[in-house]
Parts: sequence; C-alpha cells; structure tokens
Amino acid sequence: MTRRRLAVATAGLAAGAVAGGALSRVVLGRRRGDPEQDEILSRLPPEDLGPVESFDGTRLAVRAAGDPQGPSLLFVHGFSLDMTAWHYQWTALSDRFRCVLFDLRSHGRSGGAGPGGLSVEAMGRDLSAVLEATVRGPVILVGHSMGAMSIMAMAGLRSDLFGDPVAGIAFVGSAAAELLRGAMGSVTELLRPRLGTLTQAAARMNRLRRYVLSAPTDVAGLVARVTQFGPNASPHLVNYVVGLAARAPAAVWTEGLADLMEVDLRPSLRRIGVPSLVMVGEHDRVTPPSSAVVMAGELPDAQLAVIEAAGHMAMLERHEEVNRRLSAFAHEALAAGRTGGVQEASNGGRGRA
Repeated sequence: MTRRRLAVATAGLAAGAVAGGALSRVVLGRRRGDPEQDEILSRLPPEDLGPVESFDGTRLAVRAAGDPQGPSLLFVHGFSLDMTAWHYQWTALSDRFRCVLFDLRSHGRSGGAGPGGLSVEAMGRDLSAVLEATVRGPVILVGHSMGAMSIMAMAGLRSDLFGDPVAGIAFVGSAAAELLRGAMGSVTELLRPRLGTLTQAAARMNRLRRYVLSAPTDVAGLVARVTQFGPNASPHLVNYVVGLAARAPAAVWTEGLADLMEVDLRPSLRRIGVPSLVMVGEHDRVTPPSSAVVMAGELPDAQLAVIEAAGHMAMLERHEEVNRRLSAFAHEALAAGRTGGVQEASNGGRGRA
C-alpha cells in the first residue's frame, strides 16, 4: 500500500469513528447485557421555552425541567450532537436544579446558521442569548466539547454575565486550543494537503463521512467505539451518539469543524474568575486528559476530575459519577456566591486538583 493510499484508508476509518455508520449499530448491538439498552435517550425536557432568537436571527430550540424558582444548570452540547446528549443529567438533576438545555445553531431542532455563521464565537453568542432569555438568578454553565468552547467564547464577549448570573462553570471533555492534537484534529490534519487549508480538509472529512455511511464496514463501527468511548461503553449509547453525528448537516462538518481546529480560546480561559470544574474521561482521545490539565492550569479557580473508564462522552458513559461531581460542584459554587465576574488571573493560571 502506497503512503497516500494508507493515509486515505486511515482517514476513512477515523472519519467512520467520528461519524459512526449503519453497521456500527449492528456490530455493537450484538453485545448482550447492555444496562442502558431500554433508556429512551431522545426524550426531551417537558417545558418548551423556545424559540429564542440569537443575535443574527437564528432561532434556537430551548427546553427545561425542574422548579423555575430553583438554582439553574444551563447545558451546552458538543459538536454534531444536540441537547439529548445531556439526557442523564436533566432527568437525574431536575429534582434539585432548574435544568435548561438548548440546541446550538445548525444542530438538532434549532435553525440553520447562514454562511459564515458556524464559528465558536457565534455559538458563544447563542449561549448568551439563551442565558438572558430563559434564566433567572444564579446559574452554573455546563458545556461538553464544542459546547464548553462556546462558554469560553462567551467569556471573551460578555464579561458582564460572569459572577452574576453565572456562578460557576463545569467543562466536560474540552480543550481551549490545539484540537489538532486530538483524534478529530489528527484526521483533519491528515486530510490537509501541503499548503492546503483546514476548510478544505474538513470538506474532505465530510465526504469521507458520507461515504462511510453509505458503505459502512465492521471496522468503522469498531473504530467509533475506540476513539469516542471508553472500553466498556454501552452499545446503546454508542449507537445513539453516532446516529446524532450522522444526522448533523454537512456545514457543521465543514465550516464548523474547520473553525474548531483553528480557534485559540486560552485568553478567555485566563479571564474566567468564577469557580470551574474540569472533567475529562480517562480514555478521552478527542480532548485527552493532557488538554484538561492545561485548561485547569489556565483557569484562575479550577478543580480537575478524571472520570475513570470513560472516553469523550463521559456524561453518557459514566453519568452517575458525572452527576455526583456536577451536583457537588454546583452546590459549592452557588454557596460561594462569587461576584466580580470575569477577571485577569492573578495567580498565573494555577488550577487546583
């Protein structure tokens, strides 16, 4: 096999890992004893609070569960997913918190972004629109992957929202920069010819995704498990996540992915003055634990938690552990009642474990 053919083959497998595919649902479904197999992951929170109009007119789907008078958790999902990725959080925590969830632009039930409208900055502005329209009183922001990066983007755009109402932030499976070092970034870089752009590479990745979905292989399903999940992930969870990713619009995989690969949000991290919790799966290959360590070190007031046996989808794979840590952190941050919002870090960005 030539070097070029090897590169194409490897990229195809990795794209299958990210996008999933029909046969992955068959291969993974053969395993027995799946404790999550009867869970209805597509279930939506009962209250419809949308649509909320973002800065450019994009209409965002927003839903909620829990006492409107209680302290709030506002959840922001990751790349190519939707609000249902937080299924185990809102169903378990809405008896203690007001849980608000929404679909980012061009994801799930929200409206599609116009040309040039899929930047992380635009998603940060989506978040601020939802926050101001639906949340009253103190709130903990909870973001996964791209959703966590949208929180960082909002910190750079709307410093007035931190401290009051934002009392704390929980980051799950995220990085502030250098996503090319993770699994998705490695594939994108592989597909970028010499002197080519990340946008061109992302377009190639989307074509590979579509090819894998139309002609799936056993290997694609297996690689999906290896790159996105921990070693003992539920087949039902894997199938659900790859299904969401497969339904994401092509623009998410081209324009949106290219922006993610290039963005550097470390300056925003250093300005977040509220307490933060950085959670990462032990086996996360998209935003590896090393990225979480860097994030915790850049944040002025951070805790770091490594979730054992989990991959990039820790909030699904190890939902009980994630919920326990999230609930404890939220109570702690809300009790602290920090004010002062976003500020320059005075301790050189030293986090705490």
